[in-house]
Amino acid sequence: MALSLEDKKTIVAEVAEIAGGAHSAIAAEYLGLSATKMTELRAKARSESVYLRVVKNTLARRAVAGTDFECMQEAFVGPLLLAFSQEDPGAAARVIEEFAKGNEKLVVKAVSIGGKLMDASDIKRLASLPNREQAIAMLMSVMQAPITKLARTLNEPHAKLVRTVAAIRDQKQASA
Repeated sequence: MALSLEDKKTIVAEVAEIAGGAHSAIAAEYLGLSATKMTELRAKARSESVYLRVVKNTLARRAVAGTDFECMQEAFVGPLLLAFSQEDPGAAARVIEEFAKGNEKLVVKAVSIGGKLMDASDIKRLASLPNREQAIAMLMSVMQAPITKLARTLNEPHAKLVRTVAAIRDQKQASA
């Protein structure tokens, strides 16, 4: 069924709005995936706050024009789906990579983050980025390490004195 001009404008505006606020984008070829598998992928994407959309390539090119993902336009060839990470930069990559492991018909064609086009094989690097909670936990542990070391250092002279006195006591008891 052909799309009317108004429908096309609506799709372009929706995708452009999402692309304007997204952290990263993945373009993947889905040729040969069944409707059931696509439904599974969409459900997984929704649960991870990933915007997933199958868009005609000409509409996708217009939608990403003027956004950080303009660099992906050359890769828009063939039947593609676009996945945009809304909250977490690695979310779309994790969803697509995990789904592609069990479905070899889903092939990553382009990866973009921060206005830079990356090789399709870089999806593993993007997927390994920590999410917000993990990043905060890593930052907190890095910030806490010097304080913990200082506390141990300040406590060590007292502990050494106690161990020395205990050793002298045990030595006197053994000789008596």
